[in-house]
Amino acid sequence: MTHNNEQNGIAVRFDSVSFSYGDIAAGGGVKVLEEACFHIHRGEFAAMVGPNGSGKTTVLKLLFGLETPVSGNIEIFGKACGSKKNKSNLAYVPQQMPVDYMFPITVRNIVRMGLLRPFKRYAGSVRENDAVTDAMEITGISDLGARSYRSLSGGQRRRALVARALAANPDLLVLDEPTANMDHESETRLYETLGSCKGRITILIVTHDTEFVTSLTDRVLCLGDSYKVVQHRTKEDASVCRGNAISGRQARVLHGEIIPADDCCKG
Repeated sequence: MTHNNEQNGIAVRFDSVSFSYGDIAAGGGVKVLEEACFHIHRGEFAAMVGPNGSGKTTVLKLLFGLETPVSGNIEIFGKACGSKKNKSNLAYVPQQMPVDYMFPITVRNIVRMGLLRPFKRYAGSVRENDAVTDAMEITGISDLGARSYRSLSGGQRRRALVARALAANPDLLVLDEPTANMDHESETRLYETLGSCKGRITILIVTHDTEFVTSLTDRVLCLGDSYKVVQHRTKEDASVCRGNAISGRQARVLHGEIIPADDCCKG
């Protein structure tokens, strides 16, 4: 099926995507997705939720072209995922970055890593330096630039990784369990940063909490044991306060209110 995604403002679309590890027909495979359909609009803040083992990591691998679906289509900003014509800039913030903590790399150099590109001959231009500085200001770590990355707290490291992603000026920003093991203050600062980017960057966070998400969330993508991805709405819940939203409130996932997979304009 062909969609005019650019006209409809669709950033990410999974259209009847099925995926399994191994050969299901031979009886030795593991099914993960079956005819999964969902979309995310440009500039939206989306949350993908589900328990461990529900397929969240697999969806991310498919999104970044690290795995290929058995059937169905994946489009990023109107172009086929993995297509040479797709020049969209995607950025990923992991829970933790594998790093040798004995290596004395500074926070500013960690952020600068977001600008690295294969076969690029020149680096350190004024434009690149400005991009690094701006990303550090947005994430509130300007005063940490000269410090060793290993000396930072867990929350500071996470914000440094977000700054690394933002330095590349991404079209789509994906964060895996962004508030895992964070304290209240670090969590609040992180979501203030993401709130300032909402609308300008399409944001997708991945979390195992199936009941509550940040009140910044526009739509929730729920994964469970049905091999599907179901889209839900949210409602701010003032009675629950965990400090991970600008307003100090979270949003309750309305599992009973499903957004149709083909609702491109009203979703």
